[in-house]
Amino acid sequence: MSEITNLPDHVAIILDGNRRWARGKELQDEDGHRKGIETLVLIAKAAANFNIKYLTLFSFSKENWKRDPSEISNLMDLMESFESEYLDEIILNNIRVTVIGDMDTLAKPQKKIIKMVQERTYGNTGMQLIAAFNYSGRDEIIRAVKKIVNDAQLAKISTDMINNDLMGNYLDTANIPDPDLIIRTSGEMRLSNFLLWQCAYSEFIFTDTFWPDFTVDHFYDALEQYSQRERRYGRNTPNERV
Repeated sequence: MSEITNLPDHVAIILDGNRRWARGKELQDEDGHRKGIETLVLIAKAAANFNIKYLTLFSFSKENWKRDPSEISNLMDLMESFESEYLDEIILNNIRVTVIGDMDTLAKPQKKIIKMVQERTYGNTGMQLIAAFNYSGRDEIIRAVKKIVNDAQLAKISTDMINNDLMGNYLDTANIPDPDLIIRTSGEMRLSNFLLWQCAYSEFIFTDTFWPDFTVDHFYDALEQYSQRERRYGRNTPNERV
């Protein structure tokens, strides 16, 4: 692989297609999710090797709780297996893990695992892996607005202070730059309530590849596509007529 000069600082990925991958191979949904975790670790290590600074992975949405209870149970079991089977590999690659989403509504076992994962990787100084778990973009914005209203009522802030920067400081992703590139696997072409505030000027790449089949080569190709794009942030290009 040749070196890419114009790399994004922050890549976000919507991990999609685990169940369809499994069903296409006449496997159980759980098999697809387990293979998806293996892919997650593979791509996290690759991103760290490519010197990506932030990698956000949409691992479990608030809407996913509507799925079959047996699938939810399997997913929670896999969450535990990530800590026991894969976290050492993440630590060896100097990756720090942080989790965003609605932590208040999670059960104690999930909170315990999240706390353990974050504590065990806290001292790592390499790439920051942000796992969006029990996450919804709209919910994140609502929670941020509630905190702003509460602080305004306590006279910690005034309404004149409310702007884009202040709003960003109340989001789950405070102190994390907005994603430069968002990748979605499995052929779907929508955001599915992911990073709605943060994606205002993100570049998007959609691939038909199911997440369990997503490889380092696919990731490299996405980075290469990104490197060839011109980001405008609403501005005209020098030779473009208004």
